[in-house]
Amino acid sequence: MSAPLAGRRVLVTAGPTFEDLDPVRFLGNRSSGKMGFAIAAAAQRAGADVVLVAGPVHLPAPEGVQRIDVRSAAQMHDAVFAALPADVYIGAAAVADFTPAHIASSKIKKQPGDDGLQLRLVRTRDILADVALATPRPTLVVGFAAETDAVDEHARAKRIAKRVDLIAANRVGIDGSGFEGDDNTLHVHGADGHVQLGPAPKTEIADQLVALIAARLQQDPR
Repeated sequence: MSAPLAGRRVLVTAGPTFEDLDPVRFLGNRSSGKMGFAIAAAAQRAGADVVLVAGPVHLPAPEGVQRIDVRSAAQMHDAVFAALPADVYIGAAAVADFTPAHIASSKIKKQPGDDGLQLRLVRTRDILADVALATPRPTLVVGFAAETDAVDEHARAKRIAKRVDLIAANRVGIDGSGFEGDDNTLHVHGADGHVQLGPAPKTEIADQLVALIAARLQQDPR
């Protein structure tokens, strides 16, 4: 059985993050974690030592994969850096870009005469960009981009801005397409161009992405 990632340590993030507003409510997104979990499983089958940092999802841990459960973007950032160093980082999680500036200690109640609620949000720490600048840096840093439009254009810009090696982008819709289903299409961008993976089941796309990553590691075997 081929094990192109034997001896490699692969760190994967998956799922959403939940940013608490109060003890009852949170800000979240539609990410199911299926793509990231499939990637972790594929990397393990390819012989890697895999650590999976998972947001709040209801999926079983892939066999042979070390799973670390987190809830918020801040917790995911801490867990990722605690799990480094790694040969490959694959940021498949849909991490919140913003979090409430203040978490209420009790449930936020409607008040007589209220016509709305204003929330102050602050930026979360950028896990992908921080990993790309880490010392030692993973040999390959792979990010994901969920886009509603101009998928390739946004992916190319994100790869350059974050200083990462590959960006795997997909189109998502308000109906949950691209997040909650079992199929996907990835547009994988690197400095040397891009390839399309799928449309296909996420398990197949994960195997294709891991094969692409293994091939790149052979070109740069640090």
